[in-house]
Amino acid sequence: MARKRRKTTVERNTVVVPLVPLRDMVVFPNLVTPLLIGRERSLAAIEAASVGDSKLFLAAQKSSLTETPGLDDIHKMGVYAHIIQSVRMPDGTMKVLVEAISRCLMRSGKIEPSVTMITGLLPPKDTKTTWRLTALMRSVSRRFEEWVQMSPTAPVGLAEAIAEISLPGQLADIIAAHLPIKTSEKQEILAALAPRKRLTMLAEILERELQIVEVQGTIENRIRDRVMKTQKDFYLREQLRAIEAELGAEDPDQDEYRALHEKIDAAGMPEAAEEVALKQLDRLSRMMPLSPQASIVSEYIEWLVSMPWSKATEDQLDLEEAARILDLQHYGLEEPKRRITEYLAVRQLTKKMKGPIICLVGPPGTGKTSLARSIAKAVGRKFVRKSLGGVRDEAEIRGHRRTYIGALPGRIIQSIAKAGSKNPVFLLDEVDKMGSDFRGDPCAALLEVLDPDENYSFSDHYLEVEFDLSEVFFITTANVEHDIPPVLRDRMEIIRLPGYTYHEKMQIARKFLLPRQRKFHGLKAKHIRVGAKTLDEIIRKYTREAGLRNLDRCIAQLCRRVAKMVVAGESDVVKVSPDDLVEYLGPAPFEDPPVESGTGRGVASGLAWTEAGGVVMNVEATTMPGKGRLTLTGLMGDVMQESVRAALSYARAHASELGIDAKLFAKNDIHVHVPEGAVPKDGPSAGVAMLVALVSAIGGRLVRRDIALTGEITLRGRILPVGGIKEKLLAAHRDGLRRVVIPKANEKNLRDIPDDVLNSLKVKFVENAEEVLEELLVDQR
Repeated sequence: MARKRRKTTVERNTVVVPLVPLRDMVVFPNLVTPLLIGRERSLAAIEAASVGDSKLFLAAQKSSLTETPGLDDIHKMGVYAHIIQSVRMPDGTMKVLVEAISRCLMRSGKIEPSVTMITGLLPPKDTKTTWRLTALMRSVSRRFEEWVQMSPTAPVGLAEAIAEISLPGQLADIIAAHLPIKTSEKQEILAALAPRKRLTMLAEILERELQIVEVQGTIENRIRDRVMKTQKDFYLREQLRAIEAELGAEDPDQDEYRALHEKIDAAGMPEAAEEVALKQLDRLSRMMPLSPQASIVSEYIEWLVSMPWSKATEDQLDLEEAARILDLQHYGLEEPKRRITEYLAVRQLTKKMKGPIICLVGPPGTGKTSLARSIAKAVGRKFVRKSLGGVRDEAEIRGHRRTYIGALPGRIIQSIAKAGSKNPVFLLDEVDKMGSDFRGDPCAALLEVLDPDENYSFSDHYLEVEFDLSEVFFITTANVEHDIPPVLRDRMEIIRLPGYTYHEKMQIARKFLLPRQRKFHGLKAKHIRVGAKTLDEIIRKYTREAGLRNLDRCIAQLCRRVAKMVVAGESDVVKVSPDDLVEYLGPAPFEDPPVESGTGRGVASGLAWTEAGGVVMNVEATTMPGKGRLTLTGLMGDVMQESVRAALSYARAHASELGIDAKLFAKNDIHVHVPEGAVPKDGPSAGVAMLVALVSAIGGRLVRRDIALTGEITLRGRILPVGGIKEKLLAAHRDGLRRVVIPKANEKNLRDIPDDVLNSLKVKFVENAEEVLEELLVDQR
């Protein structure tokens, strides 16, 4: 008969129960703990345990971020627990009350479809107690009682409950469960089976926690003392005020309030603004002087009284004096000068007039900003300037609301307060370079500022009272008109400042730039002499621009070299000749453009308009055997590419009239290129140049190189008007061309061309493509 095998101790202490992983939590034996269960697998484990003997294995996750932990994501040491009560909540979660019976070490596990079952080993109980262990228990209990007395978060009666425990392991578990320590530290205590080891770990932790609680208490006492001191100071100050009032003495705070009240009375505010200021002053008088809110209210009142509500400068209405000032500081620029004198004339006839809103549009270096300063001087007003380049926040214009820390008024109100006058000349520079993002659109905020029918009641977010901007003389500047939003452009009077002609540059350099740079560098008139031929050489070969900045830099460089020579004693009188420019300024970056007198195939001279003024732009076209594909290079924009396709469609539709074999379009690939490929180009005005180059390349006819042309072409061959005629003709004149072709509809724009430029050019007006081709194409001989 076979002998029956006896069960070992390991087998008797082994259990198979469902697993519930705990996030940021460690449960200790001999304690009843509430749990909130929400994950599906954990809920299924509770259901499975409730069906059986209501036993569970509870263990902490290694990482609280793991949403669906596997067996490797859970600590091996946990607790064997019994479900006392479970309640299903309306949101699908479950509240469970469990009693941890003992520690349990996970030996193996099995993940079933909805429940993870584990096989756990219950360690034997350690009931041995020695005198050394008893001493350690008493030390830990005493330190824990000190922590309970010092900690404001310890439960009531906890110290008394600890005193009743005689088992070392149970004492360590209960103390560890109530300490506010990290989950990892609690897990280390749970994993320690020997009570001595647990109590030793707790002794070190309690020493640290006692120091933390002591420092925390010191900080809280310091804060409490500070608050009590503030309240005491306030109470004593109020008593002192009452005593001083009884004795008839002056209160320093009352002196400050009285001074603010006098400023409010003297500011000349409108009734609504004065009412707001007095209301805020009344609030300030009831506040503690050292409170943060008091400083905010005080600063707000200071901004209100600093505004020039009724302060204005008197306009200088003498037309001759204004013209003299403008002519003294600027050469040419007849249109803006005429507009200023017209404004002054109207001001003489009417005493009440809204401030004009002018937009000066022109290439860089044409004197827009300096002209605004001269206008302010000519009309006798204060001048303020704000650059809007790169501004993307609406609060830059309207200000921040006072609820924000460090709030301030917007740039408009700040500048008006700085000017100290309600009718300054206000320059808004670079208005075409504003942007917008998540903080708002500053262009939309400017709509009210630059609208004469609305800006009389401009409201800044910080002031929150209306301020009259209708008397401000607003001047804005921009390089490109089409970059200004249409709704904003509609509110301004556009005055265009085109590039300077050669004659104008000569006069400006001789009368303005050279004397100014000579004075700036400490030179006298005898020290440096620059003749007309030298200036001519600088303008033609060293500065090819619409404005004057490079010309000014070149003259400044000459003055620096001469100043060095004078100080070094090399020469007291320096005459700069054209031959000396290579030594002083280096090799000339430009050469005189050759005047094209011959012909060429597949190339036409177009006229373009950029931010820097007008330029002569060559358009090249060539053909090669292929299948009729069109290649476009030279960094053309979408509009320019459409112009090429429109010109090609016209040429194909009128091939027989142009003497071109229609089969050539299908048997050849066409390549159109605009040189300077790194420079972006766009716009429809090169359409006629594209047509001439294409017809010449495909039909084999030659193009006259001494003629520049501009105009937009349609599919029916009509030549439409384009912009920037003055700048384009100035570019043709500057590059030595003598004949230009422009749309008939642009004939009216010739009135803006200087006489010396117009007399040197032969202008041909065209209305259709046939006239253009007849003018520029010649038969090949």
